[in-house]
Amino acid sequence: MAARVIDGKAVAAALRAEVAARAATLPYAPGLAVVLVGEDPASQVYVRNKERAAKAAGFASETIRLPASASQAELLALIARLNRDPAVDGILVQLPLPAGIDPQAVIRAIDPAKDVDGFHPDNVAALALGTPFLVPCTPRGVMKLLAAAGIAPRGARALVLGRSNIVGRPMAALLLAADATVTIAHSRTRDLAAECRRAEILIAAVGRAEMVKGDWVSPGATVIDVGINRTAAGGLVGDVAYAEAAAVAGAITPVPGGVGPMTIACLLENTLIAAAARR
Repeated sequence: MAARVIDGKAVAAALRAEVAARAATLPYAPGLAVVLVGEDPASQVYVRNKERAAKAAGFASETIRLPASASQAELLALIARLNRDPAVDGILVQLPLPAGIDPQAVIRAIDPAKDVDGFHPDNVAALALGTPFLVPCTPRGVMKLLAAAGIAPRGARALVLGRSNIVGRPMAALLLAADATVTIAHSRTRDLAAECRRAEILIAAVGRAEMVKGDWVSPGATVIDVGINRTAAGGLVGDVAYAEAAAVAGAITPVPGGVGPMTIACLLENTLIAAAARR
C-alpha cells in the first residue's frame, strides 16, 4: 500500500492564515527585515518568497540588498542599526554569505530577541536546555507537519539523518523534547541503512539527492524529507528516493511541496512571537 502523503502546502497555508489573523488583531504591524548580500540566484528567489509571504500576512517587511563587494564591517553596521530600530521585530540575514564574511560573526551580531532564524547561540542554548524561544524554522515546521499528520513522537524511535546546525541538531533537540528516542546519523555512521531501518520516524536532512533508498525504510515508518536538490535535468528531488520509499513508508513528505513551504510559514510565526515578546 502506498504511503499517505503529508501535504506541506496545505499545512503551511493554514499556518500562514493563522499568523495573518493573529497579526490583524495587533495595534502594530510586525516588522521583518531581510538582508541579502550579493546576487546568489537561489537566495534571491528565497528572499522574494519571504517578502511576498510577509506582506501577505500584514507584516511591515523590508528587504535590504547589499552588493557582493560589501565588507563584513558594513554588514555588521547594518545589523547594529536594525537591532536598534524599534520598528524591526525580526532580522534575517540570508545565507550563504559571500566569501570573506564570517557567517557565525554575523549570526552572533543579531539581537537574540530579533533572531527569527533561531541561529544565535543564545537561542540554540535555550533550545538545548528545553526552554526554546525562537526555534530554527525548518525543524519547527517538521514538528508541525508531524502534529498535523497525527504522528506522535512520544516513545517513538526517531532518526535524524544529518547533523547541521540549521536542521539536524535542532531537529534532534525538538524530537527529544517531544519524548522521542532520538538517534543522529551522519556520513560517518556505520551501516547507515540498518540504522535508518530501525526508525519509526525518519528525517532526512543530509543534502544528497535520493540518498535514502526504499530498503532503508522500515515498513510503516514516517519519512520526512528535508532535502532539496536540483537534478541535471533541472528538476527538484529530495534526499529520499521518493517512489521507492513511498512504497514502504506509512507516511511521507514530497519534494517539492512538503517541508519547504513550512519553513517560510514558521519564519512568519517566529516574527510574530518575537514581536509579541518585544512589544
